[in-house]
Amino acid sequence: MCKRPVFFCPSGKRCSAIFASMALIKDIYNESFYSSLASIIKKVKPGFKPADFLKQAMSPAFRTMEWKERMAHTTQVLHGFLPADFGQAMDEIRTIISQLRKEGTNGGLEYIFFADYIPRYGLDDYKTSVKAMESVTQFISCEFAVRAFLIRYPEKMNAQMLAWSKHKERTVRRLSTEGFRPRLPWAIAVPALKKDPSPILPVLENLKADTCEIVRRSVANNLNDIAKDHPSVVLSIFKKWKGHSPETDAIIRHGSRTLLKQGHSEILDHFGLSAKNISVGQFTIHTPKVKTGGDLQFSFLLHNKNKSTTTIRLEYVIGYLRANGSHGKKVFKISEKPYPGGFEGIVSKQHSFRIITTKTFYPGLQLLSLQVNGKDMAQGTFNLTT
Repeated sequence: MCKRPVFFCPSGKRCSAIFASMALIKDIYNESFYSSLASIIKKVKPGFKPADFLKQAMSPAFRTMEWKERMAHTTQVLHGFLPADFGQAMDEIRTIISQLRKEGTNGGLEYIFFADYIPRYGLDDYKTSVKAMESVTQFISCEFAVRAFLIRYPEKMNAQMLAWSKHKERTVRRLSTEGFRPRLPWAIAVPALKKDPSPILPVLENLKADTCEIVRRSVANNLNDIAKDHPSVVLSIFKKWKGHSPETDAIIRHGSRTLLKQGHSEILDHFGLSAKNISVGQFTIHTPKVKTGGDLQFSFLLHNKNKSTTTIRLEYVIGYLRANGSHGKKVFKISEKPYPGGFEGIVSKQHSFRIITTKTFYPGLQLLSLQVNGKDMAQGTFNLTT
């Protein structure tokens, strides 16, 4: 089965489950995890001392580290217990991974340090690193690791990504497109790909009808990235791929999400999303004052004045107040579905201002607007209070 991975799990395992009960993602690294990992290493590495490993992993500075720092810290601690020679170290990492698999573990976000090891200590050894990424990504995705090599060895890696797109293993095929994304979240940027995505296109062409959903969704993610800088390139691909297969049409739909949020006229036409004869009325913000941690609530009357059934995409845009007094807009989808001719009804929605670690809310005047098939239909304001 080719289930969609969550975060970096090429196996399809839901990595989020391992920290669903934890307050913060960084807590996937803890004393229990390191003890378990040390017991695995001891089984395959003679002379390994779990107590020493645990002491270094749980250093005094550990508790002050955030997730990325803890991941890098884990990589560095492991490095101290492996051979100085990169090739030999990777042989031992493969053996550790093999033992993990024997004991029922097949990937998971907490093991991303195995991928991190490759660019951190093998960037100068291209040949060994390529083989290592091809192997390790079948346990935990190397989509982050490959970025440094795309920057250091662009011509070689462009060719390698194309070769990987034909690999028998789905996780390697996924690496060829996910790691090749111009704007991969949480990863280092590859400016050359943002400027010129042409090296990526043959890979996407190879994978547009891949048998595995996680690979096809990665193709869509890549196209969505490209669309942010080169919408005309993506629209040209969509025209070429349209109707190739239901799976490819699904790639086009998922890869269009940024263009749809931007109300790009050509992509709206592509999906037959017209705002003609559709109106919005009675737009009401029921919570003109929203406390941080609470919910914004609003509603509006939607009227399809067309005689025939019409597909309507409903979105709302929040203009979040920034620290400098300007507003940063973000689009949220309400729904996209067919409405019968003459439909008239109230649509209600709420938006949470629950406090999260990845977003800072600034109290004051916030903006709200409605989009119907990409067209602004109503606007309003509300105040966010502490």
